[in-house]
Amino acid sequence: MKASPAADVAGSLRITSARGRWTLLATVLGSGVVLLGSTVTNIALPHIGDDFGADLAVLQWTVNAYMLTLAGLILLGGSLGDRFGRRRVFVVGIVWFAAASLLCALAPDAPTLIAARALQGVGGALLTPGSLAIIEASFHPDDRPRAIGLWSGFGGIGAALGPFLGGWLVDGPGWRWTFVLSIVPALLCVPVALRHVPESVGTPPDAAGAQSRGRFGFDVPGAVLGALALALATYALTEARHSGPVAVASAVGGIVAGAAFLSVERRSADPMMPPAIFSSRQFTAVNLITLCVYAGTGGFFFLTALHLQIVVGYSALAAGAAMLPNTLVMLVFSSGSGVLAQRLGPRIPLTVGPLVCGAGMLMMLRVGPGASYVTDVLPALVVMGAGMVVMVAPLTVTLLSSVSASNAGLASGINNAAARAAGLVAVAALPLLVGMGPDAYRSDAAFDTSFNRAMPLCAGLLAIGASIAFGLLRQTVTAAHRPHGRTHGWLMEPPLMSRFAHHPSAE
Repeated sequence: MKASPAADVAGSLRITSARGRWTLLATVLGSGVVLLGSTVTNIALPHIGDDFGADLAVLQWTVNAYMLTLAGLILLGGSLGDRFGRRRVFVVGIVWFAAASLLCALAPDAPTLIAARALQGVGGALLTPGSLAIIEASFHPDDRPRAIGLWSGFGGIGAALGPFLGGWLVDGPGWRWTFVLSIVPALLCVPVALRHVPESVGTPPDAAGAQSRGRFGFDVPGAVLGALALALATYALTEARHSGPVAVASAVGGIVAGAAFLSVERRSADPMMPPAIFSSRQFTAVNLITLCVYAGTGGFFFLTALHLQIVVGYSALAAGAAMLPNTLVMLVFSSGSGVLAQRLGPRIPLTVGPLVCGAGMLMMLRVGPGASYVTDVLPALVVMGAGMVVMVAPLTVTLLSSVSASNAGLASGINNAAARAAGLVAVAALPLLVGMGPDAYRSDAAFDTSFNRAMPLCAGLLAIGASIAFGLLRQTVTAAHRPHGRTHGWLMEPPLMSRFAHHPSAE
């Protein structure tokens, strides 16, 4: 039977209906594609380096090329979905991501792999905003919270299995199959989305943050300048050891591009990051905390996935399995932490949570050659998971409570991009800051020394985030915002999912 027109079902789908279940399946598969593309790669990095005879910079770019295009274009991807149709852009993103994943799997050399990873990020930027926006636009308001909960829960399970499956593939048929793994849900998702998912469009916010009528533009200059600033800064940090003058020029160019981006956003009729939204001290503080927290945790998971294999001697499968408890702790306990934040206010959990995470990072200093999993690795990862449980959901609850309902999507999109950009800069900067040489990942002693220097830096970033929370956040949450109301298509992942996209061993 032919599906009914989109207009007949938009905003009225029920989870109990066949079309509602198919729509939910499509969004779960779509977000799962991006999560798999993120969570399996770090486990494969040592093997990629060995196969290509590559140095550490190549491994960094394998991670950062993906994060760069994803972080730089994700807000533009949301705008495209609002303008041309969320399902349409969602499907284009899936097909793009699958094609780029195939190119990654077939890459004959490191430059091709890095380019393909950048293309993966473009696909993710098209696909990620549409996944939740489809649920927001398609389901009946009474079913929306449950649909988002199911979407979040199934996606969380996928994120938890990603490192384990990646390790199994790396130790079995090889690292190239970790990219083939992302193609499978994409091939399943496209026909389901085309047949069952209703189409919807939206309207972007104007420069003051309110919904506009009759005007729909794209902040292409802002998107280009933002991505360029991130790219130049990432290049400067990653290549500083090898190309001093060029790296300095890139750093200067990044600063100039960043300043131009801010200028364009102030003057644009359709800014992708309206400066007016930062008039809320609470919103600004949450984003500063996000930058600190996800720079620290992004650097931690990048280095830990390598450390367990290079220094402790785990196989790729064992390293992926070793990090499962951290994710499982979040899966089990994260839902209750959002309620706790509404009762206690944001200051306490967002001060305590980062400090607990930092303690877990410092506990990893005990993990060296011959370390025991039960007495050394597991306690550190469980403490990390406990800290993330305390801070993750409250961070998003506080973010959404700091803006009006009409700006919830924009606020969540900016925060999502900030988290990804923070992880990107951390992966680029940490090896430089701790003196990690090009071949450090080939020597367990050299990598262990650099890892022990990096963990206090990561913990320090978390401590700075805790200090910002304690100093700038209000004690109570006022007018707590319901994230399940009608918002435009820039609404990104809810608390659990947006954080699983960076966890564990995620880019």
